[in-house]
Amino acid sequence: MDTKQLRDAFEQRGIRRVKVGGFDVDGILRGKYLSLEKFWGAIEEPIGFCDVVFGWDSGDALYDNAEVTGWHTGYPDARARIDPATFRVLPWEPDTAALLMDFLTEDGAPHPACPRSLLRRVIAHARALGYEPSFGAEYEFFVFKETPESMRAKGFRGLVPLSPGMFGYSWVRSSQHADLCHAIQDDMAAFDVPIEGLHTETGPGVYEVAIKYDEALRCADRAALFKVGMKQIAARLGYAVTFMAKWNHDLPGSSGHLHQSLWRDGKNAFHDPTDEARLSQTARHYLGGQIALMPELTALLSPTVNSYKRYVPGVWAPLNASWGVENRTCAIRAIPGSAKSTRLECRQTAADINPYIAMATVLAAGLWGIEQEREPPEPVQGDASGRGDLAPLPRTLREATSRLATSEHARGLLGAPFVDHYLGTRDWECRQHERAVSDWELARYFETV
Repeated sequence: MDTKQLRDAFEQRGIRRVKVGGFDVDGILRGKYLSLEKFWGAIEEPIGFCDVVFGWDSGDALYDNAEVTGWHTGYPDARARIDPATFRVLPWEPDTAALLMDFLTEDGAPHPACPRSLLRRVIAHARALGYEPSFGAEYEFFVFKETPESMRAKGFRGLVPLSPGMFGYSWVRSSQHADLCHAIQDDMAAFDVPIEGLHTETGPGVYEVAIKYDEALRCADRAALFKVGMKQIAARLGYAVTFMAKWNHDLPGSSGHLHQSLWRDGKNAFHDPTDEARLSQTARHYLGGQIALMPELTALLSPTVNSYKRYVPGVWAPLNASWGVENRTCAIRAIPGSAKSTRLECRQTAADINPYIAMATVLAAGLWGIEQEREPPEPVQGDASGRGDLAPLPRTLREATSRLATSEHARGLLGAPFVDHYLGTRDWECRQHERAVSDWELARYFETV
């Protein structure tokens, strides 16, 4: 949209205020309201936005190792450029427009810590190679009959799920909670986050949603905004929701799978009707790059300490760098289909991903595989989790961070400034965990040692 089109849209929709924001490294949307007068000026010229959003963690604790900002820089303003193409109206605030921002340095270059700018750079590389990347995203998430206040009062223990029992793909449960299901479908459609599928998953109060595939940046915007919107919908109905990779050790984890394909001249470059798996040589090289780099890039796909609680046998999470045709025990599932639907599904990722970073990472690894003509290993038949001949994935954030720190591929594909900043944030996350005293430790050692 240009400015005139935006003004017309504002007038048609009765917009009285604007909310702008950008996503930080942890995938948290940081933003603020702007008056209409301020907004129209900001469309023409980037506005100032304190760069502390890249200098603190998900709990607003300041990093002690961030080079891009900190006490040593005085936490100055970064520049924030509003992207008119992201215009949408907040369904829960119907007179309020919402737009996303890209963060810039003072000289107008993309900010080295901005996840959305990172994905833009990788997409630009794909286009330079003649490809248009297409992504789709799926999330699993648990819903509770709780509020932020009640959850904290309970210490996040003894939470009441939306519904009891293990009822995957249940018509009954989804109809019993039609208020939630209809709100997700209707509000997300109004929020320009189109939902292709919604169903209950195996677990108390757990649902899975499939967000319609699209051009990579639009898909990442929608995947990131879905989590924001879902929290608004749940709160309005008196519920709470979590996208943790694994919130309870007795229950399955929550996946965040990414479907991906490359298109050239309007055709799916992954599809080959003559191949048994319907995969082209381009798809196989793309796959080969992802498999080869998966262990050293895991910290970018599994960003929290909790992510690795999901990497255990028997909970549908991959344990090694593996792939198979229609094999859900593998890290990458090849889905043979038509000329339109043939694609690869990254199953390593959980619902706690930052979609911009995760999509940039798998896309960059796949493009590297194409450029290097990297052949994948043989596809896995049967259960991949017990295969000792495949490269294991890191099992802790500390291990994954250490692997990423030595990865020259990561720096070459994603840029050293971003990778080095990200490494600092993950080292900080590990140190906060290492100093914490858990409930398990108290129960285990308080009386016995």
